[in-house]
Amino acid sequence: METIDKLKILADSAKYDASCSSSGSNRKNKNNGIGNGHVAGICHSWGADGRCISLLKILFTNACMYDCKYCINRCTNSVKRATFTPQEVADLTINFYKRNYIEGLFLSSAVVKSPDYTMELLIQSVSILRNEYHFNGYIHCKTIPGCSKELIDILGTLVDRLSINIELPSYDSLKLLAPQKEKTGILEPMSYVSNGIQQNKLEKSKYKSSFVPAGQTTQLIVGATPESDLKILKLSEGLYQKLNLKRVYYSAYVSVNQDKNLPTLESPPLLRENRLYQADWLLRYYGFQADELLNESHPNFNHILDPKCDWALRNLDKFPIEINTADYFTLLRIPGIGVISAKKIIRARREFLLDFEALKKLGVVVKRAKYFITCKGKYFNKVYQFNQNFIETNLMIQERNALPLPQFEQLSIFDSLQPTKEDKIKCLTGSL
Repeated sequence: METIDKLKILADSAKYDASCSSSGSNRKNKNNGIGNGHVAGICHSWGADGRCISLLKILFTNACMYDCKYCINRCTNSVKRATFTPQEVADLTINFYKRNYIEGLFLSSAVVKSPDYTMELLIQSVSILRNEYHFNGYIHCKTIPGCSKELIDILGTLVDRLSINIELPSYDSLKLLAPQKEKTGILEPMSYVSNGIQQNKLEKSKYKSSFVPAGQTTQLIVGATPESDLKILKLSEGLYQKLNLKRVYYSAYVSVNQDKNLPTLESPPLLRENRLYQADWLLRYYGFQADELLNESHPNFNHILDPKCDWALRNLDKFPIEINTADYFTLLRIPGIGVISAKKIIRARREFLLDFEALKKLGVVVKRAKYFITCKGKYFNKVYQFNQNFIETNLMIQERNALPLPQFEQLSIFDSLQPTKEDKIKCLTGSL
């Protein structure tokens, strides 16, 4: 099979993997090499500076030995199979880079023969790039579940970022949909990589080599199994706290296989995915905990209101907040005020007392924040009542009006909602 034909198959097979984003790597060019892993990050995503960045995203092979029921590449599926050679992966990356198509490589793989055998092929591919072609650009590679620690050590010194996908949020779901995979085969390598990263930070002053400098990520599939948003979010919180993960990615389940144990969905649950990303930002940057956002009596996110608005409505006893006296972390809890605008508020009020017009100029989403704040001790002039029903009704009207009207059908509160443009912007910027 020609390399270009393999590329068509294996690039298409990689599209369901969401666990790549702005890298945070600062690998510099050296020894007259090619490429530079810029700190802004490399992938098909939005960088910290707002630019769109790109990478070659492929599987090494889609010829898998496993029969995971949710996966398009399961061994019992009748799909076109292809496998690169390590030299082909290296040549594709270099040629695409020289043509300015990409800035780096995201390399994953199905499991062929055994986890160790697959890892050895990935190591050979990356080793050619680093040692023969002297490519110093960004490389993100997948760790194969169940592989040996020695191979993780080798790959970790060659790449900028490693990831190993948990995919299913519970042990029961793993046994149901991916019985050939073991929980320990996923979590132990993740813990080993996490420990290696921490150890590398301690020894960085002594040794020149680095181990996974851009950190570790994982991916969770949303909607293939019955776990609640609370269950998924608490898992993510645990991963951030215990393994110091760089990111957890959420991938709306795409129905590609027929199986009695899989749900029948007309479309992927994109809005649910979006809500989890928004909540993830609240965990990482806003000081929230999973148990604050959700609980056993409220285990799933609101379809219409974003997680911070939903939390605020259930905690109105903490509001209204005076914008001119609240500390930074209290400001972050106000719907419509994000990390950037909170910092602007802190700086601006050193010079003068802020009113609602000043908040608009600072970038605060006043149409959302006005229900939860006072300026100089006064409410917004159109907020007539401070009670849950009044605020919730007005916020829901705002959100519903932001949705595109469906063609040829009446708008209903029970419509299957999709993320709005504003939702997507909030998800990317973290401003909730």
